[in-house]
Amino acid sequence: MTRFGERLAAAVAAHGALCAGIDPHPGLLAAWDLTDDADGLETFAAACVEAFAGHVGVVKPQSAFFERHGSAGIAVLEQLLDAFADTSTQVILDIKRGDIGSTMDAYADAYLAEKAPLGADAVTLSPYLGFGSLTPGLVAAANAGRGVFVLARTSNPEGGEVQLATVEGRTVAQLVVDTAAELNAGAEPLGDVGVVVGATHDHGLDLSRLHGPVLAPGLGAQGAGPADLARRFSALDGVVLGAASRSVLQAGPEPDALRGAALRLRDELEAARRAG
Repeated sequence: MTRFGERLAAAVAAHGALCAGIDPHPGLLAAWDLTDDADGLETFAAACVEAFAGHVGVVKPQSAFFERHGSAGIAVLEQLLDAFADTSTQVILDIKRGDIGSTMDAYADAYLAEKAPLGADAVTLSPYLGFGSLTPGLVAAANAGRGVFVLARTSNPEGGEVQLATVEGRTVAQLVVDTAAELNAGAEPLGDVGVVVGATHDHGLDLSRLHGPVLAPGLGAQGAGPADLARRFSALDGVVLGAASRSVLQAGPEPDALRGAALRLRDELEAARRAG
C-alpha cells in the first residue's frame, strides 16, 4: 500500500502544486448554462474529470455543493471520486468534519476507512473539539493509505477569534501545526497529515518542522497570487498546494479551456516558487 504522502509527492513532481477546486455552486452552474440540479451537476463533474484527471496534481471537490442536491448529489460525488481513482491526480475531499467518540468513528467509516463509500485520497478535518478527537479518523486514514488536512489558520477573518487564541504561549493554530509535525516525523518523502493555512494573509506560523503538505486556499479570485504563496510559505518543510476554484472554473465549461486555465496557473506558481 502506498501512503498518501508518497502519492502526493509523486503527483506534485509530475503535475505541479496547483490544487484545482471543484465547486459547482449555483452561480457557476448558471454561467455554464447548466441546470441547478443533479443533471447539471453530473455534466459539471464530467467536464472537471476530463479537464483535470492526469493533468493536474491535486483537485479539491467541495462536498457541500454536492450535498445540497440530496442523495442525487451525493451519487454524483461518488461518481466523481470513482472517476479520479487510479489516476495520477490526488483528490482532497473538502468536508471539514470533526466530532467525538462514535460520531467520529462514523465519519471515519464514511470517508477514510478502507472501502469507504466516499473515500478520497485525503479529506479536510476540523480539530476544534480537540486534536485528539480526530484520532479515529487519523487511524482509519493511516490504515487505508489516505491523508488528512487539519484546519489550522483559515483565510476567513472570523477564524482568528479561535485560531489566534493562545495556550501556554502558543496560538491554537500553531498547536495544530506542531501536532501535525509530530505525526509526520520520520515519514518519507512527506507525512500524511497536512494543515490548512489560508493564502490570503500573513499567517505567522512556524512551518519549518511540518514535514507535510499545506493546503492554501485563497489563490486567484480571493486575492492571493503566486508570489504571495512563494513568500508566505518559503520556510515550509513540505509542499504548499495553492488552491484555486473560481479563477480556474470560470474558464469552463469546455474541458480544454478548463485544463488550459489550470495549467497556466500551475506554471505561474512554479515560476514564483523558483524566483522566491
